[in-house]
Amino acid sequence: MSNPFLEDEGPQPPQVLRTPIEIAANLKLLQQGHTPLTIRFPERSHRFQSYIVAIDRERNLVALDELIPAEGERILLNGEPFHIEAFHDGVRMAWDCSEKVTASELEGARCYWSWLPAEMIYHQRRNAFRVPLKQGELIPVELAGKKLNSSLKGQLLDISATGCRLRFQGNISERLHSGEVYELFRLSLPFGTITTAIEARHIQYDEKLDITYVGIRFHRLSGLDQRQIERFVYQLQREARRTD
Repeated sequence: MSNPFLEDEGPQPPQVLRTPIEIAANLKLLQQGHTPLTIRFPERSHRFQSYIVAIDRERNLVALDELIPAEGERILLNGEPFHIEAFHDGVRMAWDCSEKVTASELEGARCYWSWLPAEMIYHQRRNAFRVPLKQGELIPVELAGKKLNSSLKGQLLDISATGCRLRFQGNISERLHSGEVYELFRLSLPFGTITTAIEARHIQYDEKLDITYVGIRFHRLSGLDQRQIERFVYQLQREARRTD
């Protein structure tokens, strides 16, 4: 029997986007979602964080926010090529910047203009329908396990039949590790509490907001818990459709 919460196809292989319209549209999603960008310079081990603050389609330019930590500015203005990676709604987007950026100001704040990328890697890695929760209806969660000295308390941002996205106040990126299984994840749904193990998949700390976002996958769910989660996802989906 087919699962109504899964798409007809599984995760897609990476695509390479080459048309300016497609690339600009996806960059716009990153800008509107205030999605953190991870910036890496090939010859250096440090990683830096930034955001897209503007897109100029007429001149094919993209404006990046100041780098965090600030020492990244010197490297950026030195003309070193860099790689950008971002995760948005289960999609990994990545591109390379080989041309030197131009420092400028936008609405009184420092920014760096770079060329619109000629190519972008677009990788849809999720195969389950994921429903976001409304800001005023975020559900508390708790995460614990042998690898954690103390439990972590956060909020549920969105959920699918196979996993969910969480947020925690502060920087906990050093306490969690991608690929590790944590034995105790507690999620209080309207019709019962789910307690299960989870696998951490993606961890991203937003320094500006002082929030850590964590993508997780449910690990060895019991049949009852699976049905409870699917029921909750379906309920959220119905409410979203009714609202729309």
